[in-house]
Amino acid sequence: MLGAFAASAVVAAPTYSNAFGFLRGAGDIRRVRMYSGRTGESMDTIYWIEGEYIKDALQEINYFMRDWRTDQAVSMDARTVDIMAASHSLLNVKEPYMLLSGYRSPQTNAMLRSRSGGVARNSLHMKGQAADLRLKSRSVAQMAQAAAACASGGVGSYSRSNFVHMDCGTVRTWGG
Repeated sequence: MLGAFAASAVVAAPTYSNAFGFLRGAGDIRRVRMYSGRTGESMDTIYWIEGEYIKDALQEINYFMRDWRTDQAVSMDARTVDIMAASHSLLNVKEPYMLLSGYRSPQTNAMLRSRSGGVARNSLHMKGQAADLRLKSRSVAQMAQAAAACASGGVGSYSRSNFVHMDCGTVRTWGG
């Protein structure tokens, strides 16, 4: 089955015309692959099979996407994970995402906000609804285009910092 899912990703990757289908009923299997340069951890997990989320896999994702500064984890919104997985499939890469930021505690968000004007006061990271991601093999523009094609949340392009923000909030785009 995984081969069939990967084959459908190859077909859709050039045009993104089937992005909505990847997110809504994205096939029988959904998978997310990430690593963290901050913790040295990596994960490659199937978290959805035939219409059902896998509880243990979601718990693994929650822990992986924790605030590494405080070691706090929350339940990440599965919709954000779905957007990440769908975008990754559209990009047709085997390379895992580099996770820069998943959940952020209010303390971490306030600290980052004091250092940068680009950090929202009420960031969706604090609700477990956002991720900042990077791929070596794809540009920020390519990643943002794939995420925006899902039409399921916010997509921020941060070209200078080489990452894309994906969230399950209001459908919108920003940055460059």
